[in-house]
This record gives sequence, C-alpha cells and structure tokens, in this order.
Amino acid sequence: MTQPGVVHLGLGAFHRAHQALVYERLIADGDPRWGVVGVAMRSTQLADALASQDGLYSVQIADARSVRWRVPGALLRTCVAARERQQVIEAMAAPSARWITLTVTEKGYGPDLAALVVDGLARRREAGLPGVTVASCDNLSDNGRKLQELCMFEALARDPALGAWIESRCAFPNSMVDRIVPAATEAQHGAAALALGVHDQGALSTEAFWEWVIERRLADPSDAARLAGAGVTVVDEVKPFEDAKLRMLNGSHTALAMIGAVQGWATVADGMAIPGVRRFIHAFMTRVAMPGLARPELPAYRDALLERFANPHLHHRAHQIASDSSLKIPLRWGPALVEGLSAGREMEPLALACAAWMRYLRGEDEAGRAYAMSDPQADALKALARQHAGDAEGMVHALLSVASIWPAGCADDPRWAPRVVHWLRRIEAAGVAAALDEVVSSHTTP
Repeated sequence: MTQPGVVHLGLGAFHRAHQALVYERLIADGDPRWGVVGVAMRSTQLADALASQDGLYSVQIADARSVRWRVPGALLRTCVAARERQQVIEAMAAPSARWITLTVTEKGYGPDLAALVVDGLARRREAGLPGVTVASCDNLSDNGRKLQELCMFEALARDPALGAWIESRCAFPNSMVDRIVPAATEAQHGAAALALGVHDQGALSTEAFWEWVIERRLADPSDAARLAGAGVTVVDEVKPFEDAKLRMLNGSHTALAMIGAVQGWATVADGMAIPGVRRFIHAFMTRVAMPGLARPELPAYRDALLERFANPHLHHRAHQIASDSSLKIPLRWGPALVEGLSAGREMEPLALACAAWMRYLRGEDEAGRAYAMSDPQADALKALARQHAGDAEGMVHALLSVASIWPAGCADDPRWAPRVVHWLRRIEAAGVAAALDEVVSSHTTP
C-alpha cells in the first residue's frame, strides 16, 4: 500500500507535472514509500478540487511527434498551510515521511516558510524519528544551501540543540528541475474532458522533456540509486546544470517574454514560429548564455531548448513568463552580464533583451493594446519609465540604476549602457522585429 513518504510544499502545476510523476514511477517500480501529501501554501481552490477527485488529475504530455495522457496516482491527499497548518506539521512529523520538497517560487523563501519547515522537523526530533531530506526544487541558485541556511537560522534562534539535530540528521541537497508546464486553462480542462470523458479540475499540459538533477546529499543514501533508476540525475555538483538552466532556458525565456509581450504574442510557440525570433534566441543562448558554462554538451542542450520552445502543444503565455521579471532578471541575466563584461565579451543580444524589458514597462504592446504587469515593483518601474518617456538615455540610466535588479555600476558602464540605449532607440523607431533582425544579421544562425 502506498505510504505518504513525501510532503510537498507548493501544490502548483509544476510539481504535479514533474516530481509527482517521478514519485509515481518509483511507486510503480515497487517502492511504495513515495506517496505525496500535497500542501498548497495559501490557495484553497486547487487543494479542495484535487481532494474531491481523490488526488487524481490528468496530464497531457505532448511534443512535435506525439500526444499522450497520464493520470498520476502519487498524490494521496491535500491540505492548505494557511488553513490547516497543524495538519502540515503532522504530515512532516509522520513516521512514514522521508522527504520534504518545495516548489514555492523564488519569492517564497522567507521566515514564514522556515518556521513551517522547522516546526515539522522539531516535532520529528521530539518524537525520536530520523531526519529527512529537505529538497528545494525552485529556480534558486544554490537552493539547498539557501533553504538550509534559512531553516538553521530559525532553528538556532529557538534552540541550539534543535539546530544541531537538523544539521546532523537532515540533508538539504541542491537540485535543478526542468519541465515547461504552462498555467492550467479552461481549454485544457476541455481537452481532458474530450480525451478522457471526465471533468477534471486539475488537468494540466506539459512537454515530453523533463529533467531533475539532484546533489548526492540525502538523508537516506540508498535513495540515490532509486532516484537514478527513475530517471533522475544524481551528481556530486549540481551547479553546472543549474547555471545552464538559469542562463539558457530561464534567461532566454525571459527575453522571449519581453519581446513577446511587446509584440502581442499569445504564446512563446507563436513567437518561435517566426524565423527572426528563433535566430535571436539561438544568438542569445550562444553568444550570451553559453560562454563560461560547464554543463556537458551545451550545443545539444541549446538545440533541445529551441525545439522545446517551439512545441505547438505548449500554450505557454508570454505574459505568464514575464511575471515577476524584477525578481527573475537578477538570477537569469545578472550573472551572464557580470561575467560577459568582465571578460570583454560581446553582449548585444542581452542588451536588446534589456531594452525590450524597458519597452515592456510602458504597459502596452506595439499595436497599442494595454496589458497588466504582475510584478512586485510594477508601479515603481512603470513610474520610472513614464518619467523618462522620450529620453532613451535617461530611461536606461534610471532603470539600470535599480539596485535590486541590476549589478552595481552597470548604469554607467560604457560597454553596456550605451548599447541598451542603442537598442531601445531602435525598438522605439523601427519595432522589435527589426531590432531582432539587426542583432543577428552579422552572425550565422538557423
């Protein structure tokens, strides 16, 4: 009988189309210890909908060659942390619990999260239970160490002995996860009803590709072989894979979102069907993201990403990817910018992407259609953009001076700021499409 061995914090689409399918594979291979207690952090709607379906939901998995459906069975029950905190703590402190995993988004790592996790770990210690693996699966560099530091700070503030127990008994591996999972829509619910003959409030779509790279730092070392048998890549050092994903996939995704929002695309696949856009993303990955990376077989990884972005079955909305850009840009563009400038590399595709972000802050596309921006700094950034409307140099300097987004000094760097000014002027004068063609015109790309 399947046991609730995993408590997952962040019951969103990504977890249900990614880790939950790995856990299902482990269960199907004969290890019943990987059943999931899925915890929504605040929203009650999805947790209650899935509970009414006994944790079952459908996943459409599609690429250019095939479309298939799966109904995972690893999700045993759901609860909501904001509504049922005690249930979450009890689930983490259950004798069967072996892993705590998290997909709470980059902005979710704070004292409240640490307090919840440490409450569960403290209860395990009081009960004389073994430690667990606590694995962040969010797009944070060095995510396991960041989570460990957050939890240790909370634990040591309560009781040094609790901190020592967590440090000695629990493992916080770094990990990198990758699968494109668009936000669920009513159209997806309709597709599930048509294909499966059921009304599924949790229906999802995703691509065939998936990847989970995790550090060989586990509370139960024997889990490494089990995970590897299910297709997970277990390594001593996650950083080469993490850096490649952040700069190549996430970095180019943010670039696509900016130019797509400004041009009025519905989805990323719509944009990737345009030859000039595909050439630009190839150039962005090759000339900006790839230099300095150490992941094996980078050109093959780049080409796989291009095919994934172009998948016509993935209705991944440009505005969805553009959300929280002030939080994403420092992680996705910042390191490549700092390294590129330090090494004297040519950074034109990134300068154009930066200019497109500034144009995006206007809040309307090139056809004059207004759109809402979902970003914690939206009001302040739009105000800066309005203040310097018609003054490209002033706008670039003001926006590049936002210290929470851009590296120190880049607003005054003569190798960078003038190039952003150049591309912002070209976008304003000729449009994004013309600027994309210009930035790749002197390079051979597909």
